[in-house]
Amino acid sequence: MKSMLSAISNALCRVTGRKVLLIDLSEYVSLVSLAATDATKTQWQPPKPPPPPDVSSRPPDTDLVNPQIQTETYPQLETPAGTVVASRSYADFTPRVTFDIKKCDLHGLEVGPPLKAELTRAQGLEYYRTMQTVRRMELKADQLYKQKIIRGFCHLYDGQEACAAGIEAAINLSDHLITAYRAHGYTFTRGVSVKEIMAELTGRKGGVAKGKGGSMHMYAPHFYGGNGIVGAQVPLGAGVALACRYQGNDQICVSLYGDGAANQGQIFETFNMAALWKLPCIFVCENNKYGMGTSVERASASTDYYKRGDFIPGIRVDGMDVLCVREATKFAADHCRSGKGPILMELQTYRYHGHSMSDPGVSYRTREEIQEVRSRSDPIFMLKERMLSNNMASVDEFKEMDTAIRQEVEEAAQFAMSDLEPPLEDLCNHIFANNPPLDVRGTNQWSTLKSIS
Repeated sequence: MKSMLSAISNALCRVTGRKVLLIDLSEYVSLVSLAATDATKTQWQPPKPPPPPDVSSRPPDTDLVNPQIQTETYPQLETPAGTVVASRSYADFTPRVTFDIKKCDLHGLEVGPPLKAELTRAQGLEYYRTMQTVRRMELKADQLYKQKIIRGFCHLYDGQEACAAGIEAAINLSDHLITAYRAHGYTFTRGVSVKEIMAELTGRKGGVAKGKGGSMHMYAPHFYGGNGIVGAQVPLGAGVALACRYQGNDQICVSLYGDGAANQGQIFETFNMAALWKLPCIFVCENNKYGMGTSVERASASTDYYKRGDFIPGIRVDGMDVLCVREATKFAADHCRSGKGPILMELQTYRYHGHSMSDPGVSYRTREEIQEVRSRSDPIFMLKERMLSNNMASVDEFKEMDTAIRQEVEEAAQFAMSDLEPPLEDLCNHIFANNPPLDVRGTNQWSTLKSIS
C-alpha cells in the first residue's frame, strides 16, 4: 500500500510540478472490496452530471407560477394561491366555542341557568338542520294550504323553532313531551320524518296517524301529540309525570302550552297537584305575544307567566336563542330529576304566521313589527351568524345544507300529494268498541273492549 502511494505521489508531482502528500488511512479505515463479496457485480460508475439549464427557456422571476396552467389544472381555482389548499378541511374549523347568553329572570330560585353556553361544531350544525327543516316544512305547508291541498285547521310553527330544538337538545328521547295544536315542530324533533308529517297534513295513508289525525293530532313514542282543546294537555302532562314518579324511571315530562291558554283554570289546578306530589314535570309556556288575535297585554293582568305557578319556581328565557333554551331546559330537567318537584319555564318567542291559516296575522299587528323581529332575532339567522363569525362552519356548507333540506321537503310534499287516501273501510279502525250495552253511565267492568286494527 505504501509503495503504491509513493508511486502515485511521484507521478502527480511530475505532472503538476508540485509535491503531493498522500496519507495511508488503511490503518484507520476498514475497507471491504465489493469484488470480494460479489464478483458478478458490475463496477460502480459515478452518476452523470445533470445537463446545464436552458436559460433561454426559463420563465422570468416574476412568472415562476403560471396562473393559466394552474387554472387549467384546478378549474375551480381563480388565483395561484388557491392551488396550495384546494378545499378546506374540517381541521380548519373551530371545534367548539363558549358564548355569552342572556340572563334568565328567576322566580323562587336563588340560582338559575348559566350565563355561558358551550357549542360544538357538530351541535351547531345539528341545531341548524333541525330548525331549518322545520322552517321549510312549515313554509311548504303554507303553500299547500293556500292551494287547498291541506284542509281544515293548520297552525304553523315558523319563528318558534329555537324552542323545539333547544328543548330536545336538553332532554332524552326517553323523556316525555306533550303540547298544544302548534305541534309540527315537536313531531319532527321527536323523530317523525318530514314525509310522514306532510302526508298527515294532506290526510294520506302514509301519514304518521294514517291520515286520520291531521295537523293537531300527531303522535310518536313518548310524544302525546298536539291537542286541540286549549290547555287540556297540561293536566295530561302532569298525569304522565305522575306515572314517571310512580315507576321511578328517572324520566320527566315536558308539558307545553301557549300564552293564550295560560289563564285556563285547569292549568292552576294542575299546578297545585304537581306541587303537592312533587311531580317531575316542566311546565313550558311558549309566549309568542298573541293568543289568537289578542296581545298578551290585553288578555292578562300579569304577563309574568313564569311567576304564575306562585309556589312553583319559574324562569323566563329568551325563546329565540337556541342556546338559551337548551341551557334553561337542562337546568329545569336537573331540578325535576333531583326530586324537587315541578318547575315553570316561560319561553319568550314569536310566530311569523297568524294564529292559524285562517288568520292573516296582520290585523292586530303590523307587518313592520313582524319584519323587525325577523331582522333582529330570527333564531336560525342568529345561530348561523354565530358559527360563521367564529369560524365554526363555512357559507358553502350552509348552502349545501339548505339545498338538501329543500329537496327533502319537496320530495315529502310530492309524496303527500300522490299517496292514497285511507279507504272507507278503515274509518272505524283503531277505535275501542264493545258490543254489550253499557249499563252504568258509560262503564261496565264486565264488558270486553276490542281494538280493530
